[in-house]
Amino acid sequence: MQDLAFRAMGCQMLAVLDDDSAAGAAALADVPQWFAAWEQQLSRFRDDSELSLLNRSGYLHTTSPALWAVVQLALDQARLTGGLVTPTLLTALEAAGYDRSFDALKAGSIPSSVTSLPDVPGDALGAWAEIRCDPVTRSIRLPAGVRLDLGGSAKGWAADQAVRRLAACGPALLDAGGDIALSGPQSDGSPWPIGVADPHAPDEQLDLLLLAQGGVATSGRDYRRWQQNGIWQHHLIDPRTLRPAITDLLSATVIGPSAAECEVAAKVVLMLGSRAGLDWLEAQPAFAGLVVLEDGNVIRSSRLEAYRWRAT
Repeated sequence: MQDLAFRAMGCQMLAVLDDDSAAGAAALADVPQWFAAWEQQLSRFRDDSELSLLNRSGYLHTTSPALWAVVQLALDQARLTGGLVTPTLLTALEAAGYDRSFDALKAGSIPSSVTSLPDVPGDALGAWAEIRCDPVTRSIRLPAGVRLDLGGSAKGWAADQAVRRLAACGPALLDAGGDIALSGPQSDGSPWPIGVADPHAPDEQLDLLLLAQGGVATSGRDYRRWQQNGIWQHHLIDPRTLRPAITDLLSATVIGPSAAECEVAAKVVLMLGSRAGLDWLEAQPAFAGLVVLEDGNVIRSSRLEAYRWRAT
C-alpha cells in the first residue's frame, strides 16, 4: 500500500494505491500532474484557463476532451435534477462573495459587497438548456450573459478519472477534498474503510463505512463559507433564489456508483432539506446516505445500513 498527498483544485487530495511495485509508485507520482492539467482547463479562478476563455468569449470552436467531458457531465446533472444543480450560476456565486479561490477568502481577502440579486438572463433553473454543444467539433456556445462554474462537477469527474488510470496498477482510492472514488476492493478482497466526519466536531466520526467500489461524497455548509456584510454565506447556490441555499441540513453524505454521481446527489439532498432530501434519496435505488441537521441530529437512509461497520 502506498499513498500520496497533494493539493489541487483548492482542496487537499489523497491518492492511495494498493500496490507496492515500482510501476505503481511511478503512476502515483504522476497524479498531481494529471490534476494540474485538468485544473488548467477547468478552473474559473485562472484567467488563462480554457474555462475562463469560454466564459469571456461565450464560444469555443474546439474544446479539450476534459472541458467537453465535464461540461457534458454538468449538463447531464442539470437535466437529471431539473436544474437544481446547474453549472450556470457563476454570476450568483460571485455576487454572494465567492469571487476568488477559497484559499484567498480564508487568507483574509474581503469579498465585494453585493446587496442586489445578480443579473442572470432568463430562467436560472433552465439556463443550462440554452447551452449549445456540437459533438462533432466539440464546440460550446453559451447564452448571452451566462458563465459557467464547474467546481463540483470537475472535482468528482477528476477523482473518477484518476482512479480509472491508477487501477491499471492495482486497487485505488482517490479522495478529492471529500469526493472519494474507489476502483474496486483492496487486493485481499476487503472493502475500503471510509470515515464520515461530524461537521459539529470534525475530529470525530459519525460512521465508518465499508465500501468496495464506486464513490462517496459529502456536501456541506460547514467548510466553504465566509462572511459578507456580516452575514455567513456558503457556496451552494439555489437557482430558484440565486442565493446560498436555505436548508435545515449542515451536511449530506451520499454513497453511489461514482464520485461524480455522489457529488451531485449530495448537493440535491442538502438543498432540498432533511424531509424532501431524504425522500429523494430513498427514491434513488443506486444511492444511500446520511444527513446532519443544523441541530446536530443525524438521519440515515434505509440503505446505508449495508455499508456501516459494526463491531463484532
